[in-house]
Amino acid sequence: MPNNINTPQAQSIALNSEILARFKPAKIYKTAVEPSPLPPGSASQVRQHSTQPRHITSISFDDRGETLITAGEDETFRLYNCKTGKPVKTLHSKKYGVDIPRFTHKNSTIVYASTKEDDTIRYHSLHDNKYLQYFKGHKKRVVSLEVSPVDDGFMSGSVDATVRLWDLRTPHCRGLLNLPPQSSPLVAYDNSGLVFAVALNHFCRILLYDMAQFDKDPFLTIHLDDPTLGRVTFPPRIPFMTTLSFSSNGKFILVGTSTNAHYIIDSFEGLLVTKLVGHVGLERGKAGKETAPQPIKGISGDEVSWTPDSKFIVGGSQDGKVLVWDCSGLLNESGEAKGVPKGQDPPVLEPAYTLEGHPGPSRCVKFNPRWVMMASAGAELAFWLPDQVPDAEESKAEGKKKAV
Repeated sequence: MPNNINTPQAQSIALNSEILARFKPAKIYKTAVEPSPLPPGSASQVRQHSTQPRHITSISFDDRGETLITAGEDETFRLYNCKTGKPVKTLHSKKYGVDIPRFTHKNSTIVYASTKEDDTIRYHSLHDNKYLQYFKGHKKRVVSLEVSPVDDGFMSGSVDATVRLWDLRTPHCRGLLNLPPQSSPLVAYDNSGLVFAVALNHFCRILLYDMAQFDKDPFLTIHLDDPTLGRVTFPPRIPFMTTLSFSSNGKFILVGTSTNAHYIIDSFEGLLVTKLVGHVGLERGKAGKETAPQPIKGISGDEVSWTPDSKFIVGGSQDGKVLVWDCSGLLNESGEAKGVPKGQDPPVLEPAYTLEGHPGPSRCVKFNPRWVMMASAGAELAFWLPDQVPDAEESKAEGKKKAV
């Protein structure tokens, strides 16, 4: 059995493959999302009514790793204490809906996107359940939201093909990027807060900007070009990008897609480094339907992310598995990324470990920034910890070693 969720982890632990291989669900919250209401009608109509369960759509840890927040299709925020493993509070936003909650540098406030009524971003106090600020400007739904790692700034990307830069202290937009139509942009900061990336769907481009000169042209334009896709279908199925994040050392960019592949890119040269495979893409939706001719977002969005040291990547899958990719071999002897020349097939990276225990599609997977724990979410929420009790086969093998 995994160690108890209440067990303190005071000492510093360096993540390695042995620890990650022993991760198991320590706590599963089966009521993390309210079920869909039954439709009005006769008993026979209710029996015939069949809907997919509601899901958690996004999760976020605070900077200290002490609190996790979830946003669900039931239009609620739910807060969990990561040390005790207990639910703390449930807040409702029935009027505006909830999506992409992101903690500010205080664990008592968040910014989040709306899903109905309007496309305003809201600055919310979790302590007294009040709005502190409204950030208006987007004309369509916000699909990407990230807080600066170094100050009170944050960025948002919207289906209206714009990226807006904000400051928590003022409701006025401090920067605007107008992008090509249909780009549905994603945004990400590097760890220094000096560089940010914008991914353009439909164009398969990733633009890197200097924060001090965001009104200038990007200093690097990356084309996400996977030659292997052209040998599967013609024209090639262009991946739909749903996640964008820098590694902690700033050398790599992780590009998550809704398909059966994620990508790691050299952030300095813009070259593909490797292609992550082994999962089932979440473009298939909750029911796992066949893929469409052109990739779609489906229920993809928060299912792949770095561990804090960027030596591993954890990701979800439509079949409920949680996968761990070992990224320790992506640098050469001089400490530079092993990018492949344009036009060449990227190396394929298979999962080092496949973890089971998450019920249903694992559409949100994130590692705690401070503690040796992980969270996965979908129809239910799971907290993962390394099992400190060896399995029977491992104990038997260890016993043989001691006997010898």
